[in-house]
Amino acid sequence: MKIIDKLAWIELKNKTILSTKSYGKDKYYIPGGKREIGETDEQALVREISEELSVEIDGKTLNYVGTFEAQAHGHAEGIIVKMTCYSGKYVGQLKASAEIEEIKWLKYADKDKISEVDKIIFDHLKQNGLLD
Repeated sequence: MKIIDKLAWIELKNKTILSTKSYGKDKYYIPGGKREIGETDEQALVREISEELSVEIDGKTLNYVGTFEAQAHGHAEGIIVKMTCYSGKYVGQLKASAEIEEIKWLKYADKDKISEVDKIIFDHLKQNGLLD
């Protein structure tokens, strides 16, 4: 079994969650990405969010939300994505950049628009009263 190790930034507003869609993709994803060799969770998340959304996450404010695993969307059966999620404050204005085509605030009812691992995260947030 192959595991894709990724990090995600959970940004909530009015019980909706910030999501992004990359060019050429058919699903929205919670923003984040893969770590580079030697990077800590904080370093990787700060870098990825800066590249994708043009904002700077304050690493000192990062709070661990949870780690979730599911079949990786668009990959062969048995390839699992492991998503380690953090929330944290940011400075700047959210703006799609790099590979990001669109930024959207999604509700729980939008689960049909997201990947399998994000569905598990949406369930977790809903159960904790953080997502409508």
